[in-house]
Amino acid sequence: MLLAVDIGNSQIVCGVFQKNTIIADWRLSTDPIKTADEYGMILRALLKINKIDIDKIQGCIITSVVPPLTHTFETLLDALLGRKPFTVSALCPHGLTLRYDNPDEIGADRLVNAAAAFSHYQQGLIIVDFGTATTFCTITPLGEYLGGAIAPGLKMAADSLHQKTAKLPKVDLVVPDAVIGRDTATSMQSGIMFGYAGLVDAIVTRIQKDTELPYYVVATGGLASVISPISSTIQEVRPHLTLEGLALLYSRMNAACG
Repeated sequence: MLLAVDIGNSQIVCGVFQKNTIIADWRLSTDPIKTADEYGMILRALLKINKIDIDKIQGCIITSVVPPLTHTFETLLDALLGRKPFTVSALCPHGLTLRYDNPDEIGADRLVNAAAAFSHYQQGLIIVDFGTATTFCTITPLGEYLGGAIAPGLKMAADSLHQKTAKLPKVDLVVPDAVIGRDTATSMQSGIMFGYAGLVDAIVTRIQKDTELPYYVVATGGLASVISPISSTIQEVRPHLTLEGLALLYSRMNAACG
């Protein structure tokens, strides 16, 4: 079995693979103050609840955009599993040609998503990841990673609207029944949810126009399944794309190490 860990700015997503199948996954709150021992206790409890034998986990891999927690998880996984995890970087065997000006600036999660998607679809892709930020990655039909766009995430935008105004409430991130809100809460939900669907469609359309290449549009991240039905450009949602990418890269790195 393989333990894959995606450390994001808001959440840490963990998944256990048996061969190529996810048999369990969890989301934890990102807290740079937590120690390796604290996260270790949480992981032990989750593995036990799901009846997963720690001794049967033969490998582990990390992707992280939170540097303070990278070392924390490297330490705890080494102690928990008795082996050091692979940590994703631009040097990993991602199978892509990086056309980014400085490849080291590519978020590890974006690189993992791109590797997983291109390996699976083998065609031009635009990947939309709804995380703390909403990111767009563009991969050509030849497997060239061109770059993309980064916008504030939905939760970030909603929280800012609530925190920076005197009278606007905090609202759930759900799609309202109609675009015209009849009260403050539904008006906010309309602006946020339909607004972000429009943002996605506008950026995807501009990428297609600027590059004049065909793309298959894949969405991932916690709110992908919420925005997808009201977007005219998203063609498929893959909720575990990052974890799938980690499993792919682990397999490649393990093979490279002999």
